[in-house]
Amino acid sequence: MSKVAVVYWSGTGNTEAMANAVVEGAKAAGAEVDLIFSDDFGPDKLDDYEAIAFGCPAMGNEELEESSFEPMFASVEGNLGGKKIAIFGSYEWNDGQWMKDWEERVKGGAGNLVYPALPAYDNPDADALEKCKELGKALA
Repeated sequence: MSKVAVVYWSGTGNTEAMANAVVEGAKAAGAEVDLIFSDDFGPDKLDDYEAIAFGCPAMGNEELEESSFEPMFASVEGNLGGKKIAIFGSYEWNDGQWMKDWEERVKGGAGNLVYPALPAYDNPDADALEKCKELGKALA
């Protein structure tokens, strides 16, 4: 059984809803899953998981949330080699450039993206939540 972490930050609940759907998908595929708020995750926990889904909405000028998520992600991104990784999050403006930039960071840290980067516009609809479940299954 694989062990999966779903690490997220959410301000309005949209990315949290996506994180819960990722957890549901990974559990349905037989994985042991921990849902972790970004403040509670760091480099010391990387070895505990074979796969990690990171979830963060677009903030400001299409950036990762800067006080909790960004510092956490910056602390782990260089050590993602050998891990199955997925990224997801919601946005409400512009074109989702933050997700494209974030995907390049993951690839630069040698993370193995096992599912296409998954942005959802605003409150994730049923289709977006189904894709989150698929993402969870891909990680498991």
